[in-house]
Amino acid sequence: MKVAAIQMASGADLSANLAEAKALLQMAAQAGAELAVLPEYFCLMGQRDADKLAIQEPFGQGPIQQFLSDSARELGLWLVGGTLPVSAPPELPATTAPPGPRVFNSSLVYAPSGACLARYDKMHLFRFDNGVERYDESLVLAAGQHPTTFDLASADGHTWRIGLSVCYDLRFPELYRHYAQAGAHLMLVPAAFTYTTGQDHWELLLRARAIENLSFVVAAAQGGLHDNLRRTWGHAMLVDPWGKVLAEQAQGPGVVTTELSWDLMQQCRSRLPALEHRLL
Repeated sequence: MKVAAIQMASGADLSANLAEAKALLQMAAQAGAELAVLPEYFCLMGQRDADKLAIQEPFGQGPIQQFLSDSARELGLWLVGGTLPVSAPPELPATTAPPGPRVFNSSLVYAPSGACLARYDKMHLFRFDNGVERYDESLVLAAGQHPTTFDLASADGHTWRIGLSVCYDLRFPELYRHYAQAGAHLMLVPAAFTYTTGQDHWELLLRARAIENLSFVVAAAQGGLHDNLRRTWGHAMLVDPWGKVLAEQAQGPGVVTTELSWDLMQQCRSRLPALEHRLL
């Protein structure tokens, strides 16, 4: 199965971001990709975190979701819309963050028919403070509560089970082990990793999640300097079940593609059956 991880450097203009995403998706389709993954916040990297509240959409309707549905259908792709802000109900569980409106940071999966077949709301919310950079996603985001998988019947004759995650989730291996136990063959990680944390941890964590679960990992990324002067690490990459980086792009917009081999995955799992040796 040929897959594409898309890298962007999204800005504060929604229309411009969607136009760039469409052009990159067209490149992925022309390269023969069956599955394309957009990065976290592909639709908007605003001047402030709260800017995403203004473009939130109820699940099932809205211009961003229509864009994803239309793109999947027009290009004949399985399409994972990195993340977009989906409206959260007012009766959210209590948090330690100050009161205020929240949205889910949602990854939506569209079939080539244009139908939305799966939704994953980012479960782990990023907080970081090194005295210079400060982030706290819980001020604007509501945490998702459930892991999500979907099945893709590929042209290669195999049905791939795919686990969904987003960015900061990457630091929580129990989520990916849950997917492995559920029979996943591929894990997706659309992200907007900071430059500071990405340069030390991004590749290490991606390769670790692939190795420990003997699964492919496809990581779409934000990579570059954004309108809000935030710099993201980029390095969209594709990793095989042995931890080998198959392809990557350092910075700037682009499309990274590779063919995922079912036989290679089975060979890795056969010669080192670590998933069968779990004790906990």
